[in-house]
Amino acid sequence: MTKPHTIDEAVTRSLEKYFRDLEGTQPASIYEMVLRAVERPMLEVVMRQASGNQLRASEMLGINRNTLRKKLQLHGLL
Repeated sequence: MTKPHTIDEAVTRSLEKYFRDLEGTQPASIYEMVLRAVERPMLEVVMRQASGNQLRASEMLGINRNTLRKKLQLHGLL
């Protein structure tokens, strides 16, 4: 049986592929790119798990409900 992949392993593999695909081109704003790429799907999944309840979702995420609402607005998820 194969070991399931962890999120950090998936991110590592994706970033390594990203750098390979650049073929020497200088990257920029990687931090923001990764945060945006991870944050939206995370919010979508957590909101589904919380049945759309922002208070439950904010508790699951460990962030303030107002912060969650801002992030949902930023990603067009409201």
